[in-house]
Amino acid sequence: MGRLGRIAGAVIMALGVLAIVIGAVFVFQGFSKNNLIVERMQVEKVSLAIDPNDPSTLTEIQTGAQAQGAADIISSHRRAIAPSYQDLLAGGRFNSNNSTHLTYAQAMNLENYLYLAVTAFGLVQVVLGAGAFMVVTGIALGLTGLVLLRLPVKTA
Repeated sequence: MGRLGRIAGAVIMALGVLAIVIGAVFVFQGFSKNNLIVERMQVEKVSLAIDPNDPSTLTEIQTGAQAQGAADIISSHRRAIAPSYQDLLAGGRFNSNNSTHLTYAQAMNLENYLYLAVTAFGLVQVVLGAGAFMVVTGIALGLTGLVLLRLPVKTA
């Protein structure tokens, strides 16, 4: 193997190191953002009764699945008030003095907050997966570059 092979090995190793560094940043950011979402939900005391037989025992939401479950429950309760926002208003306007209108609007806000959390948790999973893939790819590239550098030089 000649000089070109050694240069290729060094370039591949450098790309491997770069992939590992970028992958590590993705993984760090993924965990960081996941912790931020959970922390913000704890501050707001967003919780869910997981056991339908014991609705008084609440568990803080810490995963996308829990947020999805809570949002779906709120959605079903909201739709019991009115199937849609237009049905609630019945051709009229929102009335902030009407407790049914206020309850419906608050349910929509909390439901949207939880669905946004579901999206955020999902994005965190994508970032963590991409970061892990970059780290594995970086290791493979680094090892490939190392093999190329260690191949014996053929003399003509």
